Amino acid sequence: MTSIRSKHLSSKRQPDAISTSIQRRDWLIAAAASAAAIAFPSVKPLAAEPISCVSSFGRSIGQPKFGLVTYLWGKDMDLSTVIKACQHAGMGGVELRTEHRHAVEPALSAMERNTVHKKFEDSGIELIGYGSNCEFHSPKPEVLAENIEQCKKYIQLMHDCGGSGVKVKPNGFAPNVPNEKTIEQIGKALNELAAYGEGFGQQIRLEVHGKNTSQLSVVRDIFQVADHKNATVCWNCNGEDLMEPGIEANFKMVRERFGETLHARELDSKDYPYQELMNMLIASHYAGWVLLEARADPTDKFVAMKQQREIFDEMISNAMKQPTQTKQAK
Repeated sequence: MTSIRSKHLSSKRQPDAISTSIQRRDWLIAAAASAAAIAFPSVKPLAAEPISCVSSFGRSIGQPKFGLVTYLWGKDMDLSTVIKACQHAGMGGVELRTEHRHAVEPALSAMERNTVHKKFEDSGIELIGYGSNCEFHSPKPEVLAENIEQCKKYIQLMHDCGGSGVKVKPNGFAPNVPNEKTIEQIGKALNELAAYGEGFGQQIRLEVHGKNTSQLSVVRDIFQVADHKNATVCWNCNGEDLMEPGIEANFKMVRERFGETLHARELDSKDYPYQELMNMLIASHYAGWVLLEARADPTDKFVAMKQQREIFDEMISNAMKQPTQTKQAK
């Protein structure tokens, strides 16, 4: 899907400037969601769920796209090398992480942000968004406020650079604070940022992350508070996904709040059922990004990225052959 992004830089960015794009996005979302409800009735995406449409690499509604998270394979690449690596591997987009060598940070001037925007625009690679370290569990009000304000700077950065969202994360529960209070605090912070981000065309993506907060029941509870349509879940392929009641039930627990990004480790690893995940993504008409966040350290990252993209293509092909009602029949 064409990201909601501004073509012009402005010192005053008004929500009205992107209202037409948002309306078009919502129409596409409603159409895709209706198709999903027919094929996968137990997973009911919200009407406002930002399901992607057609990428620069030609994938269609209902089919995921493959891209890169620059943590860890891209952490030592400058921006031109990141783009070149994605082109070589046939990956359509990238989520840039903060504090890496490609140095896309809030300190960039308006001219530098425009240069980043143009680099991606000219390359055919999509700047999917930003991987921040913003977290909202601290019991200290000043720390919470600092993280919220930092995230707003990242939202502005992605708006100017042509991205479509900012990844944030829960990072555990605050000590000596009831879990329910921390969950409510995280949810309220997400609502504030989701409302702010909507005005800049930037989705807020909560990565399933952190000790105990990476349990899907906790993520579900956070999103019962974070009810703004622009606050979304970024599935993270954690071991916790396999805990009782199992990956399918955990997937369905939060699928309706999925945003445009999902993180995965090496797809040929044996410790996670990636083919089953791809089957569920296809069955639920997920057409966002599966982003590679690999842990290994291959000598040639370009070759390794291409190999992972080929594995992804094969898995998607296999998933497309699965009967859409197989899972529901069990």
